[in-house]
This record gives sequence, C-alpha cells and structure tokens, in this order.
Amino acid sequence: MLFKLCYNISMKVKSIKDIKNLRGKRILLRCDFNVAIKDHKIIDDFKIVQTLPTLRYLINKGAKVIIITHLGRPKTSNKSQVTNNKKYTVKPIIVRLNKLLDKKVKYLENFLSEDTEDAVDKLKNGQILVLENIRYYPEEKKNDKKFAKKLASLADVYVNDAMAVSHRAHASISAIQSFLPSYAGLLIEKEIINFNKIIRPQQPLAVIIGGAKIETKVPVIKKLSKKASVIFIGGMISYDFLAALKLSTGKYKVDTKNKKLAKKLLSKKIILPIDFITSNTKTGKGKAQVIAADEIPKDSWQFDIGPETIRFYAQHLKQAKTIIWNGPMGMFENNKFKNGTLSIARVVASVSRGKAFGVVGGGETVVALKKTKMLEHVDWVSTSGGAMLAYLAGEKMPGLQKIIK
Repeated sequence: MLFKLCYNISMKVKSIKDIKNLRGKRILLRCDFNVAIKDHKIIDDFKIVQTLPTLRYLINKGAKVIIITHLGRPKTSNKSQVTNNKKYTVKPIIVRLNKLLDKKVKYLENFLSEDTEDAVDKLKNGQILVLENIRYYPEEKKNDKKFAKKLASLADVYVNDAMAVSHRAHASISAIQSFLPSYAGLLIEKEIINFNKIIRPQQPLAVIIGGAKIETKVPVIKKLSKKASVIFIGGMISYDFLAALKLSTGKYKVDTKNKKLAKKLLSKKIILPIDFITSNTKTGKGKAQVIAADEIPKDSWQFDIGPETIRFYAQHLKQAKTIIWNGPMGMFENNKFKNGTLSIARVVASVSRGKAFGVVGGGETVVALKKTKMLEHVDWVSTSGGAMLAYLAGEKMPGLQKIIK
C-alpha cells in the first residue's frame, strides 16, 4: 500500500533531480497556484513563491515547461470547457510569474483546441507555457483517463509539485501518471521529507488542531494520538467536543454526526479550551467577553479561545520537541477575535526557532502565521492543509502513486 511506502524509512521520492538530461524535454508540471485573488490581482502569492525553485531548476536545465494548475471551484457543465468565466482565469497568475521569474510566460486558453500542437512546438528550451484553469474541464474532477491521455500527449515527462491536491483523484493528479514517466518537483519532495519527520517525531510531540470540519480531522487525530503527548483543540471543532461532553455550545447547533465523531475522540490527550471570547451576535459585532468553557450562555457565540486557554496551551507547547499545527483558533480575520490564533502562531514560531521542530499547514493557518511576521522561524510551512492531514493520517494519496519508490 502507498501509505506503508510513505512510512518506510528507506522510502525514496522520484525527484526531478533524478532525470539525467532535461534539456529540450517537454515537462508537464502540475502546480497548485490556487491563490487568493481580488479584482483580478493576487493577494497572497505564497504558493507561487514556494514553487519557484522547481521552475528555476527546470528552466536552468533547458526544459520546456507546460504548467497545469487549478484556481477556485468554477462550475462546470457537460460541455468540454467552461466559457467566459473570467473570475477563475489564470491570467493574474501569469502576470505574477512574469514578475517573479523576470521572464515572459506564455498562455494557452484551451489545450483541446487545434492551436495547442503549434503552441507546444514553438516552445524553446527554458520557456514556460501556462494552460488555462484545469478545472474549467469537467473531466478533471472525474479523473477521466481519455482526458488525462490528451494532457499527457503534450509532454515527455510529468512532474507533480502540487502537494495540496495530491489527495485528490483528479485527471491531472492521478490518471495522468499512467501515461508519462512521473516525478516529484522540489516542493513536494520537501513536503514529504518534513511530513515524515512528524511521522517519526522527537518527543514530546504536541499537536494543535483548529478550524472547522471535524470529519476531515478525525483520521489524523486518531493517528497522531498514538504518538502525541497532547492534542490541543481550537476553532469551530471546539463546538463538537463541547457537545460531546454535554456542555453548552451557546446558539450554535452541533450536528449529531459531528457530536458522535468528537465523542469517539475524547481521551486524556485531547485538551479543550478552558475559556472563550464570546459575543451575543452571530456576526461578532456585539460586545466581546471572556466566558469559561463550562459556563457558556445559551444566547452567545464563541469566536476565539480565551486568555487562560492561551496561557495553558503556550505553557505546554514550550515543552515540546515537535509541533504540528493545522487550523485557526477562532475568527482571527476580525481584530476582536484574532488574539488566540496569533498568540498560538507566535508561540509555535518562537519554540520552532531552535528548540523544537515545527510544521504548520492549512491556508488560514499560514495566513495567520504571516500576520505575526515570524513565518521564517517555523521549520516547515506547508502549502497544503487537507492533503497534509491526509498524508499524516495514512490515507490514500493518488498524486504520489508513481513518484514514491
């Protein structure tokens, strides 16, 4: 099984560094440039910047690079391509690549068109061609083999550098590997190396899990609870655990299924918030106040962990040798409720600076860490969230099936 390969100490990643001669080779590079865009301008280019070492390596070796990426979740129909969907076009990404690489990047609107062969043939060594949003095509999410084969016909080699979607069975991630020699980009190679340090951690291991969607967190909590000394809970999933303990969740109604999932996870290692910052309005515009976790009024909403929780979590995190964090502690985008998440971010960053090995993943978590201006102190900041959890939990990783040996 793939997961056993991932956990094997002798496991090796098939890296682009293993390709002897890249000069003139057409490389189909799957990236994850699913970045935040507003008014057709990129707000955060973290994922793009993290992929630059792979791009520069391929360019310097004289490869012809054809980039595949997705952006957002455009609605698809039965047609071969979504048309006139400017909201999800990759054109802003191309503008940013031009600037970051100081190199003109080419663009292809529809790789299924008659112009594709000519566009690929005209590529010179060291040039880059970006295909339009791969999720414009309904065949992508269906993992359609014919569609993947058509993609594969554009290149000589496939390289996956999109860890964030490597847990997805999509055509440009999974099926494509059946038609081309497949390798890992430099970013994915680093992701796997650093994830494996969590799998075989220095003790004590402290885990911080926040955010929402407890169903996506259950497998990794179960897996890591066998090795972790403590698992700190925050964010929306706190509701589920409070409900499991038959405590008040204020105005928030916990789904019965989520309550049952949380109840099964309860153990001495699962540490819940001691207090919360609450408000009497759903939007958080009301007066904020500190409330003990077992005294939450029925007319309130919880938006952040409280000061006692921050102190308690920080005290134990400072004793850790390995830390993994995924998911914010609350609504940190609101200034009234940012203290919990940003405080935990500062602690993780400061402890990671020499004392412990720290790994942080998840889009919102990385945004919070960047707000502290301490991102560079964390040993590894992953470009993935759900995929990181899936990998650590030992779930199937379709995007890694042919690049791990």
